[in-house]
Amino acid sequence: MSMDARIEPLSGALPSINWRWDSETDILSGAFKGNRKSGGLTGSVELTDAEGSVAVLDVNNGVICGLDLVVWPEVVPVGDLRVPVKLTDGRVVLPSRPSRPGVDSLEVDTTLSVQTNRNESVFHLQIGPRRPVEGVRAADNFYIEVDRHGGLAGFWLTNVPPFAPLDDE
Repeated sequence: MSMDARIEPLSGALPSINWRWDSETDILSGAFKGNRKSGGLTGSVELTDAEGSVAVLDVNNGVICGLDLVVWPEVVPVGDLRVPVKLTDGRVVLPSRPSRPGVDSLEVDTTLSVQTNRNESVFHLQIGPRRPVEGVRAADNFYIEVDRHGGLAGFWLTNVPPFAPLDDE
């Protein structure tokens, strides 16, 4: 299933995002505060695939402002993984649709895949098949891809710190 998204110009400074690992759960997450003043979904959008992978989008008033990689698909290391050069500063907004009172989450079935560079400081989470996309710099260290049909296509996470698992004692 495809998830509709639209790109809006950025008003104000580019937000910052810092990625952090939860060493007990292996969840990689990061978020910034949304400052968009119009209505829309505020809550979470869970992207799941048939293999059991789960990514959760943090959405504030319709604006994607964070991501948690909860259950990982197989991670494919790629030696020369680089963020696309052509990027637009902006916000990626999920369409506002009337929702029932009390609904603050949505689940979308799709296909997820992850690639990383050799030192695992750059991650590319792809939604669905590879296709032409427009890259949006939504925050420092967080880039969102939208395809030419207005579908959410993927995410780039940069400056990810090394994972430090808990020591089993």
